[in-house]
Amino acid sequence: MTFVADVAPPRVIIAGEHFQPILPYLQEAYPGIDAARVAADALEASLADADVLVPTMVRITEAHMACAPRLRLIHQWGAGLEGVDIAAATRRGIAVANVPTAGGGNAMSVAEWCVMAAICLSRSYPQVQAQVLEGGAWGFPAGFSLLGKSAGIIGLGGIGQALAERLKPFGMRLLGIKRSADPALHAQLGLDWSGTMADLPTLLSQADYVFLCTPLTAKTRDLIDAAALRAMQPQAYLINPARGGLVNEQALLDALTSGRLAGAALDVFWQEPVACDHPVVRHPRVLSTPHIAGVTDASYRHIAAGLSANIRRVMQHKRPDNCANPAVTPWYA
Repeated sequence: MTFVADVAPPRVIIAGEHFQPILPYLQEAYPGIDAARVAADALEASLADADVLVPTMVRITEAHMACAPRLRLIHQWGAGLEGVDIAAATRRGIAVANVPTAGGGNAMSVAEWCVMAAICLSRSYPQVQAQVLEGGAWGFPAGFSLLGKSAGIIGLGGIGQALAERLKPFGMRLLGIKRSADPALHAQLGLDWSGTMADLPTLLSQADYVFLCTPLTAKTRDLIDAAALRAMQPQAYLINPARGGLVNEQALLDALTSGRLAGAALDVFWQEPVACDHPVVRHPRVLSTPHIAGVTDASYRHIAAGLSANIRRVMQHKRPDNCANPAVTPWYA
């Protein structure tokens, strides 16, 4: 197929109704862009003139691609690409790309959410707010300080590193796990202990707070299962800003119900959006947020800049940066 020289702004479809702030940030980064948001159930019917597709909690399948003869780029708003059929995109000559977490506002924003979550769990928020709103006793309940506690960070990529830097001033003992040993990073972050995934039981047995900052892969799915939860210290806290599939759903509920786990903070779930009556979400010792750990002005401006730059690249018949299928042969080249 021969593509006519670019004269009109690229047509960008944002898939799904979630993450509403995306559109204005993209328009700010790429003035004049032709962008629209389309509900998931109307997506296939709306792709005929799409040049770029941005998934938001919508799985992008080959069936979608078959409806998009002009599609040049599938670009995640952020890092995670597990919802995109990359093999199908490659077969069809469609580039797939993302904006890495490290080096921008996203890692910083997620790390800030982790600190917030740890403090909220330790201070029994939102239960303490209810004491005021409902006229309960003042000066109760007592909270726990982060000072002197141990933080176990599973995954020392961009988010894990940003989190370690932000927890250090609280006087916490920092434990970290990386896929391979990295003495230089250990020293750079001032970790008190570090290991590889083989050392996970050691980290779990020592940490008062366990932070999940690793991608979801076949090897990490159900990383925190019943055995892992039993290995954690009694009354420890679990904090997950990464992916729901890292944690076994039933095992987490059992640990919370039995009282073995003091609490959990979850920004991600096994299916999103999670049902509002889900027993984990409704548990009194669970802090739930709607996948907003990275939703801040800093992270969105960084992501919008990266996406805009890649749109310009593909519209100039170039491969995008951070291409997940670099071997792709674009049909429009």
